[in-house]
Amino acid sequence: MPLICLVRHGQASFGADDYDVLSELGREQARCLGEELRRRELRDPLVVSGTLRRQRDTAALLAEAAGWPVSAEIDPRLDEYDHLDLLKRYPTEPANEPAGESASRRMQRLLDAALRSWVAAGAADGWPAFSSGAVAVVEELAAGLPRGRDAVVATSAGVIAAVTAALLAAPADGVVALNRAAVNVGITSVLAGAGGLSLLAFNDHAHATGTRRHLLSYR
Repeated sequence: MPLICLVRHGQASFGADDYDVLSELGREQARCLGEELRRRELRDPLVVSGTLRRQRDTAALLAEAAGWPVSAEIDPRLDEYDHLDLLKRYPTEPANEPAGESASRRMQRLLDAALRSWVAAGAADGWPAFSSGAVAVVEELAAGLPRGRDAVVATSAGVIAAVTAALLAAPADGVVALNRAAVNVGITSVLAGAGGLSLLAFNDHAHATGTRRHLLSYR
């Protein structure tokens, strides 16, 4: 049965002019991820990514580190939602801002609230469309992979949360919790069997622990 590894991109450039660029840490994370995937001896892996630069660069770096002579296929349904647009559409009241909060923590708190509101709203062209697109990519991969071949999908936290939440039938709060917990270059493993998709592991990041703990990041 094919194994599909959904991997979150390496650390992007939070606070920089262009967020959609891997930081130096992000590039190191992607190479570490490739080494980990090589260790797992995936079978003739198909590499797929979204169109975002941080996703494509992660796919290229991990493939090189894994020793796979492949170019990643591109699918826009694997792109992340526009978090800046989401924050504008679902703003949080200023009264809820804790004193002395760091910029990173503030961003996460505001994003959690906006994402929860977006999922709960259930507008046909909103979260349901984003989520169904993400799930469809994985289902199509599962249907198209021949026996004895696996896939690696370089994407983002929102897509991984959407697929995982769909497999677990998680509510809005569950989506937010999954999105918040996703670490850079974490591995979520989905098994494609005769009965459909099964979640084997969420957010595996053992390759960013111990002597490589400096690689652990969330944005």
